[in-house]
Amino acid sequence: MLHSQTIGATRWTFDGLKVLMAKASPLRSGDVLAGVAAGSAEENVAAKLALAEIPLRVFLDEPLVPYAEDEVTRLIFDTHNAPAFAAVADLTVGEFRDHLLAETTDGAVLAALAPGVTPEMAAAVSKLMRNQDLIAVARKCRVVTRFRSTIGLPGTMAVRLQPNHPTDDRQGITASILDGLMYGSGDATIGVNPASDSLPAIGDLVRLLDDLIQRFEIPTQSCVLTHVTGAIELIERGAPVDLVFQSVAGTEAANRSFGVDLAMLKEGREAALSLKRGTLGDNVMYFETGQGSALSAGAHHGMDQQTVEARAYAVARAFDPLLVNTVVGFIGPEYLYDGKQIIRAGLEDHFCGKLMGLPLGCDVCYTNHAEADQDDMDTLLTLLAVAGVSFIMGVPGSDDVMLNYQSTSFHDALYVRQVLGLKRAPEFEAWLERMGLTAPGGLLLPARSGHPLLTAAP
Repeated sequence: MLHSQTIGATRWTFDGLKVLMAKASPLRSGDVLAGVAAGSAEENVAAKLALAEIPLRVFLDEPLVPYAEDEVTRLIFDTHNAPAFAAVADLTVGEFRDHLLAETTDGAVLAALAPGVTPEMAAAVSKLMRNQDLIAVARKCRVVTRFRSTIGLPGTMAVRLQPNHPTDDRQGITASILDGLMYGSGDATIGVNPASDSLPAIGDLVRLLDDLIQRFEIPTQSCVLTHVTGAIELIERGAPVDLVFQSVAGTEAANRSFGVDLAMLKEGREAALSLKRGTLGDNVMYFETGQGSALSAGAHHGMDQQTVEARAYAVARAFDPLLVNTVVGFIGPEYLYDGKQIIRAGLEDHFCGKLMGLPLGCDVCYTNHAEADQDDMDTLLTLLAVAGVSFIMGVPGSDDVMLNYQSTSFHDALYVRQVLGLKRAPEFEAWLERMGLTAPGGLLLPARSGHPLLTAAP
């Protein structure tokens, strides 16, 4: 279907919803690389104006990737909740934006709406929004998940403690974990990206994390970020797996490049559920995503990278995850060129995920060859915290020495919690106080010699 818009003497025509969505996106290097970006600011404005007039129902009639060719498309359409959608079914994209921003549209309204929002609808309305709009709506969305700690309660922000090591050295990983715990990080998960793909080595890391958590009765969950098939095999061997991890994307072909499909994700979730290791809930999955992954795999089907990213959230939503993390600046400047583009992408991802009912966190990060620096990350971190982000990363010194990128540190988490009055997960907050690491209210106490945690080195 052709969509058109006239500005002055120029009539702009867009051949189909996919093209219109791409041309309406804020400028980013990945869309330029893919050849789908607007050719001028005027064309971008024309596309936004045309997109604002599109009825939301059109997204249910015009799939961006053919239903017969893509299992993610089939998932989106087959699981769409028509009763939830009914509340906004007669709105255009522009009217949907106004509805989301209305004071009467509160958290309860948004929670009821979430199952009826397709990723394409979320992506479309985000393209009409300023940064403050993305923040204002996301802040109203509350998504609460549980395993051994409760993630997403109002007034809280959790931290994934990320103690990566370039050789998977047990002492190095343990030292980073203890450092993070003493700074009050780790309530989202203690999650290690293994340097090795050896299953015995990964199993050793799983047991190391479990030993620390069990020995000190830490109300958190562990995750070694290996492929879902590795996690399944470890579970079959009796390893104490808490969360099953997988990177996911927004098309079947992109997921295939990760060596995964929906059936495999279902198998991983069922394997983790069979262990019954959660004490508060059974959200056992941890997913990571990122704008540009489908394009880098040649599997974007001509979609703009933000729209295909939102489709990854439909994949995640199908498996009731504890955590979903957009690793926003990790792929590099080919996809998000500078700090401005990274900031915008992080706010878009968080908004779309929360609108769709997901526990969205963000790895506020960049690679060293991007036109970005830690000041940009401070800005995005603060904006996301205002927007109610579920969790962020805690990396020693903010410099991941295994993955070789820049993220956020334990100190950054302290900063944003102090400035905005944000608490940790309540179970974790209580544990820190019992362990003498924080005072009532969450203020860190000076580390004392002889503290039990300091005896934890392997």
